[in-house]
Amino acid sequence: MTFPEVKIGAPRRFGWRERLDAFASLVRLQRPIGIFLLMWPALWALWLAGEGNPPLRIVLIFIAGVVLMRSAGCAINDYADRGLDGQVARTRERPVATGRVSPREALGVFAVLSLASFALVLLLNWQTVALSVVALVLVIVYPFMKRYTHVPQLFLGAAFGWAVPMAFMAVTGAVPPLAWGLFATTLLWALVYDTQYAMVDREDDLKIGVKSTAILFGTWDLWVIGVLQAVMLAALAQVGAAAGRGVFYFGGLAVAAALAVYQQYLIRDRLPAACFQAFLNNNYYGIAVFTGLVLDYALVG
Repeated sequence: MTFPEVKIGAPRRFGWRERLDAFASLVRLQRPIGIFLLMWPALWALWLAGEGNPPLRIVLIFIAGVVLMRSAGCAINDYADRGLDGQVARTRERPVATGRVSPREALGVFAVLSLASFALVLLLNWQTVALSVVALVLVIVYPFMKRYTHVPQLFLGAAFGWAVPMAFMAVTGAVPPLAWGLFATTLLWALVYDTQYAMVDREDDLKIGVKSTAILFGTWDLWVIGVLQAVMLAALAQVGAAAGRGVFYFGGLAVAAALAVYQQYLIRDRLPAACFQAFLNNNYYGIAVFTGLVLDYALVG
């Protein structure tokens, strides 16, 4: 498919404060939701792999890596979408689309942040370093998938969820079936929250030919999201049972279930602002699961 070309804003001179603001906007420092959605699966995995007591050094490395790689992902995403963002109401003010950051500069930011993240991974075992190469490939590939498939959310889920096998490998030196079960659960979660996100842009995406699950599901979107939410909760319950978790963990899942119902309430009329709020609400979903996991290990053992 050929996409209509949109001229990127003409470059002009900016003061250093404007430049800093532009680069902060490029990596979405003002919108940390992506950091949280990437961080929660990593923390779930670290606590499960460490049986409630993961090494603090590894936890800190993963948190720093999450911040760096999410920021790098935003930079490569804006580079990939430089000809599309100007046609979407939500993204038309992004710095590459407006010319405040050049495409070459966006690639440079991506390269620097990726190298910094890789330097952190070098502090872990060699197996985790090897897995990090897959993570980098997924981050590069994902932004281009909306041109070729209606399920780019699966690639986002793989990119965000790859922290799960990496966490298990870093802590235990292996990736057991439990880790792959949790990884599959993160794929379901990405289908949920990124479909909610895509519902915000659905009308613009239809005009410019961009693909998404929101378009694929069409009028069945609410039903499909609901089924995915139910299957995800069942998968998290299975993960917890396999890990021997108890009442506090399942209490966290009960809170997550209530949040899923609330998200359905928010998106019931498919209003863009409400769909975006449902997307943001997934941060609390991640917190609920993590809090239940931490309390269960701390109080039950």
